[in-house]
Amino acid sequence: MFPGLLQDMVLDSDDVEEFLTKLVKIAGHTLSAEDDEVLCGVTLLRARTKTTVASNSPDAHKMDEVQYEYNDGPCLRAARLGVVHYVSDFDTEERFPEYSRAISEHGIKSALGVPIRLEGDATAALNFYSPLTGAFTDRAIEAAERFAAEVSASLRLAVRIAKLTESSADMRAAMESRTTIDLAVGVIMGQNRCSQDAAMSILKAASSARNIKLRDVAASVLQSLGQGPARTHFE
Repeated sequence: MFPGLLQDMVLDSDDVEEFLTKLVKIAGHTLSAEDDEVLCGVTLLRARTKTTVASNSPDAHKMDEVQYEYNDGPCLRAARLGVVHYVSDFDTEERFPEYSRAISEHGIKSALGVPIRLEGDATAALNFYSPLTGAFTDRAIEAAERFAAEVSASLRLAVRIAKLTESSADMRAAMESRTTIDLAVGVIMGQNRCSQDAAMSILKAASSARNIKLRDVAASVLQSLGQGPARTHFE
């Protein structure tokens, strides 16, 4: 797996979730063998929330949920502590006995948690699960670590792009809202032969009395004249 390919995946994906879904499918396939289909997911920890943001199958997502239920396990520890955690055999694992028993009941015998370094307070980990004991060799763990290191930079890029896209959409929405309000103020000024401040006061009073957003009141004013939604044109 080359960084350039991951960056192409970022640019070809509509959002972070789509990128991560592609990523975990590749990661799971990379560590799988002919007789061992590895389940893979990505856990994201932010504030007090634990979320599986992508998985290569419903079973992988379910295995993450079992770990969240007990609030402990190799993948959560990898995300929290920033170091690899490997369980070669849940039947003999002693670090988290209750979780080990629960995950074993789902047919999982070994698991691997590999941290993904992010910016800010958020942390993440790649989660791998196998029905075979000792499924992840030293070579497989090294490959997973290299993969996570490459993923880290690409994921940070994906998050930055998502934030820029959201900011752009928010700015566009704010400007369109401003356009709608300004047009409605102009209509009220013409209808009531009043100043701009007085027209804005009328609009705000209607918003307060009807308990709806100022933009929605403004839109209703324009609609009463048979006008469609106001649009801000960006050259």
